[in-house]
Amino acid sequence: MSGIQERIAASFNAQGLMATLGARLVSVADGEVQIELPFSTRLSQQRGYVHAGAITSIVDSACGYAALTKASLESDVVTAEFKINFVRPAIGERFLAVGKVQTSGKLLTVCTGEVQALSGGVWKVVAIMQATIVNVGA
Repeated sequence: MSGIQERIAASFNAQGLMATLGARLVSVADGEVQIELPFSTRLSQQRGYVHAGAITSIVDSACGYAALTKASLESDVVTAEFKINFVRPAIGERFLAVGKVQTSGKLLTVCTGEVQALSGGVWKVVAIMQATIVNVGA
């Protein structure tokens, strides 16, 4: 495991929310991070879909960690803003959030994120995010 992978794994494992959701860090690459979430009725809303808050949380973290792959070792990252579109109900056995860096600078990184749901052996996009991530001092 590379230094950045270890750094992101340690940060991810320190997040209480990701543990509460049951999310798992799947992969870390330069400018891209993937996080998986299994379906749980504990994360559902009144119609049985996974709640928008859970979906938003995993894709926000995927975007933030993608940005962290581009940040200096002295920096950490926080989300400054995001916009998310839910394009279909979050129905499935598993959900995969993929965060990708579109452009990064000294202070700001712009990322896009996508969440796909696995249902009946088919992956379908359920949400799309654009996020601005800020580098902050450690």
